[in-house]
Amino acid sequence: MSKQYETVIGLEVHVELATKTKIFCSCSTEFGGAPNTHTCPVCTGMPGSLPVLNKKVVEYAMAVGLATNCQITRHCKFDRKNYFYPDNPQNYQISQLYAPICRNGYVEIETENGSKKIGIHEIHMEEDAGKLIHDEWEDCSLVDYNRSGVPLIEIVSEPDMRSAEEVIAYLDKLRLIIQYLGASDCKLQEGSMRADVNLSVREVGAKEFGTRTEMKNLNSFKAIGRAIEGERARQIELLEEGKQVIQETRRWDDNKEASHAMRSKEDAQDYRYFPEPDLVPVDISEEWIEEVRSRQPELRTEKLIRYKEEFDIPEYDAKILTSSKQMADLFEAATALCGKPKKVSNWLMVETMRLLKENGQEPEDLKFSPEHLAKLVELADAGTINSTVAKEVFEHIFYEDIDPEAYVEEKGLKTVNDEGALRETIERVIAANPQSVADYKGGKEKALGFLVGQTMKEMKGKANPAMVNQILKELL
Repeated sequence: MSKQYETVIGLEVHVELATKTKIFCSCSTEFGGAPNTHTCPVCTGMPGSLPVLNKKVVEYAMAVGLATNCQITRHCKFDRKNYFYPDNPQNYQISQLYAPICRNGYVEIETENGSKKIGIHEIHMEEDAGKLIHDEWEDCSLVDYNRSGVPLIEIVSEPDMRSAEEVIAYLDKLRLIIQYLGASDCKLQEGSMRADVNLSVREVGAKEFGTRTEMKNLNSFKAIGRAIEGERARQIELLEEGKQVIQETRRWDDNKEASHAMRSKEDAQDYRYFPEPDLVPVDISEEWIEEVRSRQPELRTEKLIRYKEEFDIPEYDAKILTSSKQMADLFEAATALCGKPKKVSNWLMVETMRLLKENGQEPEDLKFSPEHLAKLVELADAGTINSTVAKEVFEHIFYEDIDPEAYVEEKGLKTVNDEGALRETIERVIAANPQSVADYKGGKEKALGFLVGQTMKEMKGKANPAMVNQILKELL
């Protein structure tokens, strides 16, 4: 009888905060930029320079804590984590070990097995390190300190997850909460959200946890899913062979779909943590917490409920519209302007999603204005333009954010509703296609479609199809 194993997973998620400047200095946090141009004596660790805490970092951390049901630590402090590595210019990182800003929270996730609470052990603030670039050509490593001192929060979960599906649901939930708060764009591919996976396996029913490993270098949901499956299989194989799992940090290589050991896991005492002497403790008053709480936006869970009640749109639509803050904002603003939620939703769900997919873009990349979308809905709804023209106009809105009214006017795309002009054209079409007329009279319905098509062609696609059908049937 083969043994049954259970996977136990906890995550450490690092999120780069969307502040304009770094955590302890006024350098820009913008992604990109020539190497070492967003730097100063503080973030390059020059002797004698002093850190000054960025208030916005504390507010973003509090906002994420409140949205994830955490307790806010009223008296929180920074600590020094000492380690020597070329991308860490001071030879220490300012972090929080003893009094992190948020503790004991949770988020609720939905999976195929229903909903489940995932505990959040703590959230702490810290600074990011620089970035090492390995130059194969010169056989050396170069360091770029632009990222050094960019503010991070680290969200440490409890070991409550049991499968890759739960992990991805948890990450997706966090990502949406943080994006809605405007605290980060959470782009895994740009490294503004990074997850380290702590994983162990144990026999089903066992009380004790197995030995865990930590996997780094995971920059997409797919890679995280593959890494979990791969590491689970590796650990089970070791146990089945009677070997031990070694507690270590492993690096996942997504191309090879395998991980390799980086270093044996150090203990907290190896970092010789001590209170950061250059920063005063942060005292958080009840008033400050309430002020941050009063600014919390409506999050996705509340939006979903409201959309179904207020706009009467199907749950499926509501889920897709709220799966990105950009999409939800566009939908709400355009609906407020034209008052036609279902029509706005259709344009976003169908044409917008199609064009995003074709261009390999994310909803966050949408550039067009809700005003122009609302105008398009009005034009199409009033029959001023027909559906074919509307799609063509929408593509221009999507790419260039044109004003649809001006565009339709300028290109002469308005639907022809003039009965006299239509009659003349239809009479010409009937005269030119005696065979189709005979077919129609002989009971072939398809022939009518052909005649409608010929009329639309003559009218350069601008006729009102309903009127064309009506007049054709009358004349035939």
